[in-house]
Amino acid sequence: MQAEKISISLSHSLLQFIETYKIAKGCKSPSQVIEVALELLRNQELESAYRQASSEVDSAWDVTVADGLTDETW
Repeated sequence: MQAEKISISLSHSLLQFIETYKIAKGCKSPSQVIEVALELLRNQELESAYRQASSEVDSAWDVTVADGLTDETW
């Protein structure tokens, strides 16, 4: 994976948290801590999107599921 360098500004307390987390979890760099945080955020967003999608299930699907066919293989 090709990494790109960016510059961000964080509060002192967030920088302290990053350093503490890096040491506690054995991360190689502050960048790795940020990557972990962003993956968690991405997963949280995906989970929210899946939850919303599952609440929008089409009631016509129930008719299709109950069409008399079974999942058994011949």
